[in-house]
Amino acid sequence: MSFITRFFIKPAKPLMVRLPAGSFTISSEGTIMTSTLPQSFSTKDLCAVGGQILAAFRSAERANLPLAELVVHYPKLKLVARGARSGAIVFLVPQC
Repeated sequence: MSFITRFFIKPAKPLMVRLPAGSFTISSEGTIMTSTLPQSFSTKDLCAVGGQILAAFRSAERANLPLAELVVHYPKLKLVARGARSGAIVFLVPQC
């Protein structure tokens, strides 16, 4: 009876995932130095985001463009990155 109830009568609700909120710093070599993000946000994802941020800052430097801050707006998440000589600091802010 439980099988029928579980799969055919009550629809399964998807799990609600909370968007990450916090910040992390990444060195110019691509290693994560510090993070205030929850542990559910994987280091692999942090490195992927940080790598793209570092690539954007390096591209701006090669083009002789003064880029101090990079802001990316998604519908539910805002990403703010500030460059430094030794890497970057990235803030993830959920949007309501």
